[in-house]
Amino acid sequence: MFRSLKGVNYRIWFAGALVSNIGTWMQRTAQDWIVLTQLTNHNATSVGVVMALQFGPQLLLMPWSGLIADRFDRRKLLMLTQTLMGALALGLGIITVTGVVELWHVYGFALGLGIVAAIDAPARQTFVSELVSHDDLPNAVALNSASFNGARLLGPAAAGLLTVAVGAGWVFLINAVTFAFTVFAMMMLRKDKLKPQPRASRERGQLLQGFKYVWRRPDIVVVLITVFLVGTFGFNFAIFTSTMATIEFHKGAGEFGLLSSIMAIGSVVGALLAARRGTPRLRMILLGSVAFGLACGAAALMPTFGTFAAVLAVVGLSSLTLMTTANAYVQTTTEPVMRGRVMALYMAIFAGGTPLGAPLVGWVSDEFGPRWAIGVAALSGLLAGAIILFWLIKYRGLRVKYRMRQSPRMVVYYGAPEPKDEETATREIAIIEATTPR
Repeated sequence: MFRSLKGVNYRIWFAGALVSNIGTWMQRTAQDWIVLTQLTNHNATSVGVVMALQFGPQLLLMPWSGLIADRFDRRKLLMLTQTLMGALALGLGIITVTGVVELWHVYGFALGLGIVAAIDAPARQTFVSELVSHDDLPNAVALNSASFNGARLLGPAAAGLLTVAVGAGWVFLINAVTFAFTVFAMMMLRKDKLKPQPRASRERGQLLQGFKYVWRRPDIVVVLITVFLVGTFGFNFAIFTSTMATIEFHKGAGEFGLLSSIMAIGSVVGALLAARRGTPRLRMILLGSVAFGLACGAAALMPTFGTFAAVLAVVGLSSLTLMTTANAYVQTTTEPVMRGRVMALYMAIFAGGTPLGAPLVGWVSDEFGPRWAIGVAALSGLLAGAIILFWLIKYRGLRVKYRMRQSPRMVVYYGAPEPKDEETATREIAIIEATTPR
């Protein structure tokens, strides 16, 4: 499960990223809280606008950010972006502590953070391939998700307590300090143990090569459609948890942070289970999508704060199973020289859909109630699962056979002929999913 941690470089990276991730989640929680309760009168649409400004630049800058990640030294690039994000957190913290912060200030800092994060995201995602071997890459991707969501377990809870105790401004200042840990970790990496990846050439037309490569990979296109649907309409957790906590259950900042932490418990479990698995499969993305839709549907119907919190753990598990598998599938099946551009497209579709989804989901919450907003998330997961299933059946010949007198009773296989036994079925699935479609 933890085999990637055998390498000294990945251990250093993992520790620095964990500290920084905790600070990031602290800031996100405190930022959403002051927008919802201090700068507006519980206006979920304003929270959606902040999310849109923070994630929108990833959609607009995606072609260039991916090429930058493929062309330049990713270690130095990450040191620059982490420093800039720390400076932005420092600025927001200062104006909040001094009491001069207004809603438009938060909008501006969210936009600035979004621009820097657009450059940071593809470099950070693909830098992992320079820290571990290709065989350990799926495990490293899953452990990164565990780190990110372990931080989501600690960060919101700490932010809720600190916001009550000393105010949101100090939460932003603490986050600024945590970025220094990542920069320090990047400086401590052993350069002789890094595994440099091929760099994109400086020939004309390299910007479009990423799009052309993805267009020739229909399996990646299906994954990206799934990521768009769920990322745009399903992963608006800040809106769901904040509005359910305040409007439906009449709770405060501490309970709001607790909901995010409980959901992160399931997320960590999902990431660790993904780390145990070997090669990522499309069928696991299908199962994750359907499970996410069903879990969100159940959450929308929960009558009490306690039952809602419990179901959120299942939402976290299913969402991380889906996204970790999708991320690992795209990274491990993409040519190294194209990985930055493809992952930039992945991140743009995942996070860049937020400007479309977050305001819409916020509006649904304001007009019809938070439960209907969670219903939108449920629908996105079920629709994504239906699309994957249709594609697997139509273009990969997915079949499920139930056999009365043989073991195992149920066999899942690809192609027209039925496999003779379980070993044949498993081998055929592995070969087809590992082969790039023509």
